[in-house]
Amino acid sequence: MMRFHFLNNGLEVDVDFPDKDVREIYVPLLEHLTQLQERKGGRILVMMAAPPGAGKSTLAAFLAELAKKMEMTPITVIGMDGFHRYQEDLLRHFTERDGEIISLVKIKGAPETFDLQKLTDRIRRVAAGECCGWPAYDRLLHNPVEDAVTVEGNIILLEGNYLLLDAPGWRDLSNYADYTIFLKADEELLAARLVERQIASGKPAEEAKSFVKKSDLANARLVLAQSKPADLVITV
Repeated sequence: MMRFHFLNNGLEVDVDFPDKDVREIYVPLLEHLTQLQERKGGRILVMMAAPPGAGKSTLAAFLAELAKKMEMTPITVIGMDGFHRYQEDLLRHFTERDGEIISLVKIKGAPETFDLQKLTDRIRRVAAGECCGWPAYDRLLHNPVEDAVTVEGNIILLEGNYLLLDAPGWRDLSNYADYTIFLKADEELLAARLVERQIASGKPAEEAKSFVKKSDLANARLVLAQSKPADLVITV
């Protein structure tokens, strides 16, 4: 086993990656991305999509660490969470769910709560090879922090739930990708992980289960059912 320790949104996480998976999946993936970048002779953009709870942030961070450990081309990891619409904007807009009119803040994390145009524009700049700022999401502020990181390097790995979503506007994002990855997982596993994550962030167990059922799990089902085919599919 290869143990990986990192911080995920302020929470300490320890993950064990089986040696067989590292040897047969992740090392060959890194080698393939290196070859893609060398053939292109410039920056490549890799998109990794997955339902919430599948572990895309963990895997993205692990791949960057593994590339460093093996002295391969460095990987810069960025996420789409910084493109959440601002809390004030979500509070002012409403949608209908199950026959009820609710504020968008109640379904924060659904596709309509992201600024798709802003995300598309920034992806375009990254794919063009620009050195540019990239926003991050602050869970204490409940808002994005603009230009929190600088995107630079030859292999950029962008992770997010809806990067391969087959829906108007969203389906165009993968046109900017040189390579796409999709993480697939069983709904039952996702539900258990999502509840565990909510509890770890401070929610009581029953409140965590209710939130996951009404929000996170609906988003997970959407991603599993309506994502475009990827170059590589990894089953969690």
